[in-house]
Amino acid sequence: MELGIYTFADIATHPITQQTITPHQRMLNMLEEIELADQVGLDVFAIGEHHRPEYLVSAPAVVLGAAAVKTKHLKLSSAVTVLSSDDPVRVYQQFATVDLLSGGRAEIMAGRGSFIESFPLFGYDLKDYDQLFSEKLAMLVQINESEKVTWKGKLTQSINKLGVYPHPLQSKLPIWVGVGGTPESVIRAAEYGLPMALAIIGGSPARFAPFADLYRRAYQKAGHDMNQLQLGINSHVYIDDTSQKARDEFYPPYAGVMNHIGKERGWQGMSRQDFDNSTGPQGALLVGSPQEVTDKILYEYELFGNTRFLAQMSLGAMPHDKILHAIELLGTRVAPEVRKYTEAKENLKK
Repeated sequence: MELGIYTFADIATHPITQQTITPHQRMLNMLEEIELADQVGLDVFAIGEHHRPEYLVSAPAVVLGAAAVKTKHLKLSSAVTVLSSDDPVRVYQQFATVDLLSGGRAEIMAGRGSFIESFPLFGYDLKDYDQLFSEKLAMLVQINESEKVTWKGKLTQSINKLGVYPHPLQSKLPIWVGVGGTPESVIRAAEYGLPMALAIIGGSPARFAPFADLYRRAYQKAGHDMNQLQLGINSHVYIDDTSQKARDEFYPPYAGVMNHIGKERGWQGMSRQDFDNSTGPQGALLVGSPQEVTDKILYEYELFGNTRFLAQMSLGAMPHDKILHAIELLGTRVAPEVRKYTEAKENLKK
């Protein structure tokens, strides 16, 4: 199993210390996190795209280009590229450039986005929300497959036998589809034969198992090679030396984020009891000691049979030094045990 990290590069004020961070310092901190993830042997680092004041990155490919020259091994991905409000030609060009800079380590994780600010910002109508993503994903896949592109657009531009440059170092850019739990999105990813990343950020992970099953059925029905199937799980994670320390440190910034989003969307606020319940053995939050987080990643592996796991740790105003320690624990304590277990399981299947 591949293990890695994804971040939205939050900019926030810590609810207890009242400390905040400048965008410049947050960018420097993120690059340090990426370098450390590479050094401790993690497989993937992914950066989200947002267009809101509490998140730093609106152009993931730019940051990934900087990361490309600071790392040697990490796969570098978006998480997600909001494809519905972007131009597939430019997305392909940007990530092909990252691929050349990194020596063939770029990926795209395409999604519809969990926020809507990019739609009016770039002149798109929310009534076309699903149609935009469907058409633009098809266009991106065709660009990735073709030397010369011919495309008849409805909500996109039309292209007549034109090349899209530069080409990546890889023969094709890996394109993942980020899914939050919509069956239509699951089926779309499967029919294209694209890897799927399933975000589990609330409720019991077990309730997402039907989406993994649907993905496998649709993938097989579409005639794709099941040996090529890739499924990722993205979850909120925080690791410290002890369970209590991890929970006490992560709760204030995490609750601040959840309560802010909840206020916008009409959710109930997150109490400490809610938080602690979610960190239990079958809860959605992977927060605790290295052994506890290892056990929960493997619990989800048994549920989903996933080939990748990405951890979102730097939520809200989590202090930088604590995130660095958590990344070190993920790479040096958790990842070796997870890989040992999953490799043994896979060997038994052969």
